Amino acid sequence: MTALAVWLRERTLAERLLVLGVANLLLIVCAQVRIPLPFTPVPITGQTLGVLLAGALLGSRYGTAVVAAYVVQGLIGLPVFAGWKGGVAALLGPTGGYILGFIPAAFVVGWLFERGWHGKLTLTIAAFIVGNATIYAFGLPWLAFFVGWHQVLQMGLLPFLPGDLLKLMVAVFVTRSLSR
Repeated sequence: MTALAVWLRERTLAERLLVLGVANLLLIVCAQVRIPLPFTPVPITGQTLGVLLAGALLGSRYGTAVVAAYVVQGLIGLPVFAGWKGGVAALLGPTGGYILGFIPAAFVVGWLFERGWHGKLTLTIAAFIVGNATIYAFGLPWLAFFVGWHQVLQMGLLPFLPGDLLKLMVAVFVTRSLSR
């Protein structure tokens, strides 16, 4: 378990819900850091950073719970997704696969951190790469329904790699700083 997950297990239910609620709010705020791109329906957002940090800091159980709650909030219509969107239409749109991929990504990153991948810099970086790859594994096939397989890499992957690298560096810095 991650240090924060161990600490959470020792707290009361009210304290755990408060911490998880704050994590959920941080994920919502990350989603609103949004840069639309004119050539693709997928914006650059801070959501992936929030998802990766939820898994890394809260562990597979709590991190997944926070991200799943976020997705359910959006599904029922709360405006939590990028651009203050929510509802079934947001999940059925071009970015829906990415959003659904957030849940297994948080689990995978948390699971890897619980197995010691936070101990070495190379493994920490690898855990975040695997988490990002998990998001793309869900997002790209879904996006292909909207833009076609011939354009999916140009519209759903390649433009986002520099930002993903930046978010990965931030996630590494945050997790390594907090583990000291």
